[in-house]
Amino acid sequence: MSNAKHLPVVAIVGRPNVGKSTLFNRLVGQRRAIVHDTPGVTRDRQYDLTDRYGDREIMVIDTGGFEPNPEDDLFKVVRAQAMAAIDEADVVLLVVDARAGVTPMDKEVGRLLRASHEKVLLVVNKVEGSQQEIEALEFHALGFDELFTVSSEHNQGVGDVMDRVVELLPAPAPELEEQDEDPSEIRIAILGRPNVGKSTLVNRLLGQERQVVSDMPGTTMDAVDTELVVGDRRYVIVDTAGVRRKARVDTQLEGFAVSRSIRTIERCHVTLVVLDGGEGVTEQDARLIHLAADRGRGLILLVNKWDLVREDPERNVRVVEDEIERRLPHARYAPVLYIAALTGKGCHRILPLVEKVYAEFDKRLTTSECNRFLQEAVLNHSVPQRHNRPVRLNYMTQIRVRPPTFVVWCNTPEGVEEPYKRYLVNRMRERYGFEGAPIRMKFRKKRRPGEPIAG
Repeated sequence: MSNAKHLPVVAIVGRPNVGKSTLFNRLVGQRRAIVHDTPGVTRDRQYDLTDRYGDREIMVIDTGGFEPNPEDDLFKVVRAQAMAAIDEADVVLLVVDARAGVTPMDKEVGRLLRASHEKVLLVVNKVEGSQQEIEALEFHALGFDELFTVSSEHNQGVGDVMDRVVELLPAPAPELEEQDEDPSEIRIAILGRPNVGKSTLVNRLLGQERQVVSDMPGTTMDAVDTELVVGDRRYVIVDTAGVRRKARVDTQLEGFAVSRSIRTIERCHVTLVVLDGGEGVTEQDARLIHLAADRGRGLILLVNKWDLVREDPERNVRVVEDEIERRLPHARYAPVLYIAALTGKGCHRILPLVEKVYAEFDKRLTTSECNRFLQEAVLNHSVPQRHNRPVRLNYMTQIRVRPPTFVVWCNTPEGVEEPYKRYLVNRMRERYGFEGAPIRMKFRKKRRPGEPIAG
């Protein structure tokens, strides 16, 4: 597991109301963090992925307003969130407010960061004129070698900061080639909100006539991967901090370990997302499921505590399926199991379903089969014209597995709109299955004779 992909992490920290969330939104390209003039609006860590900077995809953490010596319980939690983000980060951005000047709290946060992290960039925000550029130099008093002046709101100077961030990131680990992976090994991630039964499920899987071979350190902070052997098949439960080793994780932080979930997803083949059957699908569940789909991993939904739910006359399989259909339209391809991890009810079906989803995740179609499919799909439903000009799909092939990824060459890639892409994917599922496996379909301009095939 040493070659597992490491997603670099950048943490944004600073005292309240200096513009951290505005910078976060600028980096991830959307207004995901709440932006408000009231100090302390962002209490929990927010996570998202940037577009590529220097060919690197980066996870950014937006923290709550940093209070070095909080007095009440709320600020203790906020400080714990910020410290956890600093511990996870490869690079820390300390954001300060040019308009406010150097404050005692800035000095205290700077002192703490100098003692706790080697790679800190000082970002002076709200700089919008030459006079403020000059005044920003006073922040050198915080003791950091590198100072950047930016206006996050107007996207000035942010690119320079990220260019330097990329230079400071650790070199990307070589990704495992498909042929180098052990074909007898399936890596499984078990994810879910706190108290949905993840730990109970893991213990159930480990305790049901499984041979626990070894505990192996993984690349996720505080994680231990557990290897199970069943017959000729080896499973590795790709663990996250707090799933089985709760004594080592602050319980106040357990619900916010999204970055660890992302890293865990990166290292697995199949993701099991555990839902609480009584509560239904929550926003946090939807976020985890979206991450698994977005990262291209096999997906199974486990509706836990079903033994308790069955006592509720208003909750049944049809109600839950309707909730999943409505709240998770992007995960309709994922099979659903109804289980009770505490009693073991239904858990015997999990590993066989993992086997099935992995086989679909690893399925490869021949090029001739791809083109027969494409021809039939277009005959049944032709591509809508673009600006009164026909869009022709010429050729299709599968370029990789895990996840199944296809390329369609055509005369006008931008002319293939989302509804038609969904049509092709749905037809492919009807014909070939791919249950539990995301399908990626790319459209490229038809090659001229002699041009190499793009990978």
